Amino acid sequence: MTILKSTLAGAMALTMSLPAYAAEDTIKVGVLHSLSGTMAISETTLKDTMLMLIDEQNAKGGVLGKQLEAVVVDPASDWPLFAEKARELLTVQDVDVMFGCWTSVSRKSVLPVVEELNGLLFYPVQYEGEESSKNVFYTGAAPNQQAIPATDYFLDELGVEKFALLGTDYVYPRTTNNILESYLKGKGIAEEDIFVNYTPFGHSDWSKIVADVVALGADGKKVGVISTINGDANIGFYKELAAAGISADDIPVVAFSVGEEELSGLDTTNLVGHLAAWNYFQSAESDLNDEFVAAWKAKMGDERVTNDPMEAHFIGFNMWVNAVEAAGTTDVDAVSSAMIGQEYPNLTGGTSVMLPNHHLAKPVLIGEIQADGQFDIISQTEEVPGDAWTDFLPESAVLKSDWKDLGCGMYNTETESCVQIKSNY
Repeated sequence: MTILKSTLAGAMALTMSLPAYAAEDTIKVGVLHSLSGTMAISETTLKDTMLMLIDEQNAKGGVLGKQLEAVVVDPASDWPLFAEKARELLTVQDVDVMFGCWTSVSRKSVLPVVEELNGLLFYPVQYEGEESSKNVFYTGAAPNQQAIPATDYFLDELGVEKFALLGTDYVYPRTTNNILESYLKGKGIAEEDIFVNYTPFGHSDWSKIVADVVALGADGKKVGVISTINGDANIGFYKELAAAGISADDIPVVAFSVGEEELSGLDTTNLVGHLAAWNYFQSAESDLNDEFVAAWKAKMGDERVTNDPMEAHFIGFNMWVNAVEAAGTTDVDAVSSAMIGQEYPNLTGGTSVMLPNHHLAKPVLIGEIQADGQFDIISQTEEVPGDAWTDFLPESAVLKSDWKDLGCGMYNTETESCVQIKSNY
C-alpha cells in the first residue's frame, strides 16, 4: 500500500493519519484551469480557490466519509488542450467531478468530451448562454443575469441613448452583443445608434475606436459603452479614454470581464467611476463574505483579492458536496439529479438555487470602480433565475431547458419536441 500524495499539505497531513486502505479510498476532484499562458492571470486564482475549498472540506471530514483528492492539470490557455486534459482527468485519473474552464471556447472544447464520457463539469464564469448540457452546471452568469440588467441600468438610471458595444473577437462577446442589439432595438434604440466593434485578444491601439465612440455622441445624445473586452486589452482602452479627456461622467463604461483580480496591481486612476456588472463583489456586506475573504487572505496573503468566479466555485462546490451526500454516491447521473433544487447561501447575503436548466438563480450587482481597485456596489437585485436560452433572439425564444421533468436541454415549445444537440467543437 502506498500513501496518497495530495496536492494540498493540509490534506496530506490528514491522509497520513488515516489507515492505508482509507488513504487509497478517496474521491477525486479534477481542477481544469490554465496555470500558464494568457489566461493564467485569471485562472490560477480559481485553481487556488478549489484547493482551499477542498482543504476545508477535508478538515470537516471529507465527503461520504472519504477524503477529497485534488487532481490539478494545466491546459495552458490552449483551447484544444482543454479537451485533452479533460479526457485525461476522466479516463486516466478517473475523477468524479471537474471544476474548470474560463473562456467559452475552452468550455466548448471540453463539452463533447464530458458528454461522451458522462463526466461532470462545473463552469464558474459568466458566458453567452445558448447552451444547456446534462453534463455541465453553469454557476456563472447567463446574459439575463449580467448583460441585460446592466443595459437596463444604462437606460433607466443613466439615461443612455446611444450604445457602443465593444468586445474581444470570440464567441462570448459576439453572441452577447447579438442578444443586446436585439434587446436594445426592442427598447426603441435605433440601429444607427448602436455601434458594434470587435478587436483581437491583446489589442493595444484604441485611438480610432475611442474616436468613433466619441463621435457617436456628436449630436448631444448620451453615449454609454458596454464592454465585453477581455484581458490586458482593457488597459489600453481605459488609458485611451482618459487620454481623450473622457471621464465616466461623459461616457460611462460597464464591463463584464473586469473584476477585482483584473484591477489588482493596476493603476486604477483611469478607471475610477466606470462600472462593472457581476453577481458578486468582494465589497459585499455579509457575515459569510467576511468569513470567506478572511479565510482567503489568511491562506493566500493580504494582497490577494476575491472575485465573482471564485464565488461561483464556492457555491458550485458546496452544492456538489451536498448533492453527493444526498445521493449517497458520486455517480454522475445520481449527483446530477440531486443537484437540481440544491440551495446554498451566496456571499452577498441571499441564497442561490440550482434550477432544472442547470443554471443558478443569483442576484445581479453593479459596482463602481474605486481608486483602491475595489467596487462600490450601487445596485443589487434579488435572485434572478439564469436563462439557458435568451428571450431576445427569435430562434432561442421558443426553447427551454429542463433536465428534471423533460430530460432535455433544448426543448422546442412550439413543436413540443426535444432537439438533439450535437457537439461539434
